Amino acid sequence: MKKLIIFTDLDGTLLDYPDYSFEAALPALHLIKEQDIPLVICSSKTRREIEYYRKRLSNIHPFISENGGGIYIPKDYFKLHIQDSELNIEEAGYILIRLGAKYSDLKMALEQLRREGFDLKGFGDMTAGEVSALTGLSMDQAEMAKDRDFDEPFVFEGGSHTLPLLYDAIKKKGFNYTQGQFIHLLGNSDKGRAVSIVTDLYGKKYGGTVTVAIGDSPNDIPMLGRVDQPVVVRKHDGTYDGRIDIPGVVKADGIGPHGWNRAVIELIKSHV
Repeated sequence: MKKLIIFTDLDGTLLDYPDYSFEAALPALHLIKEQDIPLVICSSKTRREIEYYRKRLSNIHPFISENGGGIYIPKDYFKLHIQDSELNIEEAGYILIRLGAKYSDLKMALEQLRREGFDLKGFGDMTAGEVSALTGLSMDQAEMAKDRDFDEPFVFEGGSHTLPLLYDAIKKKGFNYTQGQFIHLLGNSDKGRAVSIVTDLYGKKYGGTVTVAIGDSPNDIPMLGRVDQPVVVRKHDGTYDGRIDIPGVVKADGIGPHGWNRAVIELIKSHV
């Protein structure tokens, strides 16, 4: 039987919003552990934020940070040589496959956009207190959210009618954007590219895989499009994000971790 691999977003998906709790998903999380199913976190959160939740989840698997900017693989996890030495460095007990832009370049691009008249404020321009007030994160977690490497979330105060102008200006500078809870400025990386790399590594390890991805927002679309079974959960207001239009997508019955729990249990039962 092919090995089941689950990729998951965090905010609004495995984690409730605004409480950032995964309590509603505990039955499915216990089942994942019992069945020895790799659970790969794929989030817009930073490495430090994801490590915080990996510890709480007792998760030992690879993870993908900052919208596909970095793939962190615990050393000796795959027991094979990962190609392209220019991308791979050893960092804090991981093999890091770096796909994202340099954070300093993102900060420079954001400053250029401000000079061009766009009213923007990135996490790097805010204090931890401002990030905490904006997101509902604790002060410690806000500090972790500010410690970025590949992606810059920002607040845009301009009218929605000027968003196309902003997006065009971002593209002209050679950068990309995506949207979760915030708009994110990033380079030539996304969750889908990172998920494909990790899926290939699991394929070499197990000989064959069945992949599932669970998300809730447009920044999850690249990830959802690269797996065998995409799943979306309801957003906090009880709706599904209408911008997610993936063939064969399962719409989980429940908001955030409630829907996550139901969908994962059903998928595992159907796989066994």
